[in-house]
Amino acid sequence: MRKERGRRPKKKVCGFCVDKVEYVDFKEASRLRRYITERGKILPRRISGNCAKHQRQMTVAIKRARNMALLPFTIE
Repeated sequence: MRKERGRRPKKKVCGFCVDKVEYVDFKEASRLRRYITERGKILPRRISGNCAKHQRQMTVAIKRARNMALLPFTIE
């Protein structure tokens, strides 16, 4: 008996690595907006497809952008 195997989803690539971004800047609100949900939550790494280094930088950048009022904390 052969066990059925499900199809693996395609591996996501880090958008920051593709664009060769050294440092994720909090002033690029339009780019950071892609990584938050419509409720205002930060997307996890397994969903966003970022590498660990850029995910950490992106999280800090989103939090800074929120404090500078470039991004909302919550969306009603």
